[in-house]
Amino acid sequence: MNIVNFFRRPDYRSEATEFIEQLKATRPQLEEGQRAGRALLWDIPVDWSVQREMEKGRVEQQPYVYQNHG
Repeated sequence: MNIVNFFRRPDYRSEATEFIEQLKATRPQLEEGQRAGRALLWDIPVDWSVQREMEKGRVEQQPYVYQNHG
């Protein structure tokens, strides 16, 4: 028995996908720049001692932040 998948659209490509593929084709250095930016902001080693100190100094937030207790 051959089951047809009605949701399969192998030839469909969204406008966003086509735009990104065209952009990468015209600017091959774009992806390398993205990786460099990610490395600059996200792929940095974590200093866990500093992280623990930050957690110790954390102040618990009240349930409703705009409520006055005065």
